[in-house]
Amino acid sequence: MEVVQKERWYFMALVLLPFLKGACADSVPEIETVTIHLQEGMVLDCLCPWDGNLTMVSWTKDPDTNSIAVFHPEYGIATTYHYRERIEFLRATPMDGSISMKNVTHQDIGVYHCSVQTFPQGPWIRNIQVEDLDEPPEEDDKEDNAEVMEADVHVTAEPSSNLTIECNHERNDTTVHQAVLEYMALGQPWVIIGICKRVEGGVLMEDYSERGRIICEQSLDVNLQLTPVVQEDGGLYRCSFSTDVGLQTNTVMVTVPPSGGFRLSVFMMYVYLAIATAGLILLTFLLIILLTRRKKSRREESRDKLHPSHTQRWRRWWAREVCGQVY
Repeated sequence: MEVVQKERWYFMALVLLPFLKGACADSVPEIETVTIHLQEGMVLDCLCPWDGNLTMVSWTKDPDTNSIAVFHPEYGIATTYHYRERIEFLRATPMDGSISMKNVTHQDIGVYHCSVQTFPQGPWIRNIQVEDLDEPPEEDDKEDNAEVMEADVHVTAEPSSNLTIECNHERNDTTVHQAVLEYMALGQPWVIIGICKRVEGGVLMEDYSERGRIICEQSLDVNLQLTPVVQEDGGLYRCSFSTDVGLQTNTVMVTVPPSGGFRLSVFMMYVYLAIATAGLILLTFLLIILLTRRKKSRREESRDKLHPSHTQRWRRWWAREVCGQVY
């Protein structure tokens, strides 16, 4: 009898299993995904459409699973150090977990996850993708390569030397809000290596350069220090300044000759060194000849005084006997 009852329960479970799976799937909250663009004061919307009580809101950013910001109706707001004083919970409605972000940088690009814990329905989740508008399109490679021939400044840097690339905007009474420094190797797309942005209280710097050091001046002029210069530093550097009147652009072409190749400057250095060496040898030879002749002349004068020749003795006798001169 017990065996028959177990078989009946097993059969009923098999029949009801598809319906149970469908009910569980309906209970899983739908994850919505939206895309926004990186900009100052951007709002990451997370408004739960349900009615009920909000018990907690937490925000995470890929790939980290730890929360970057948490809101609790009773305990308040907690944020990580990187987002402190940059994230604000809007709380437009009781079920609103949206946040706004200020002093944004390119490090804020990525995927954010908002989890709204509600009672009695449970969690509601939304994913937000923050994209970058400053990234140059890949289809502009032909135009970029044409710019290589139109660089404003051409610089040649020797390998292992120190080089500072200076990007200065025009001083025409305009306000510069942001400066972007980009690098393009030959045949490659543009890559952002540094950003200087004017924010509340000063200038914010973002350094993405794997080579060198970015320096942001208060005027938003940008300097890139390369120490020491290597072959891979050669290429085109572009500075774009966002001002009140539009965009200003400066380009610098950096050429780094091969470290083991033949260079005219090295050849000329060897030529100058050879000329200097030959001149020094010639001068030394002339000095030796002059000193030798002077020494020989003095030696002859001394010998003549001690051992006068027959002609000299005759001249002295003639002068003494005939002319009455005394030596």
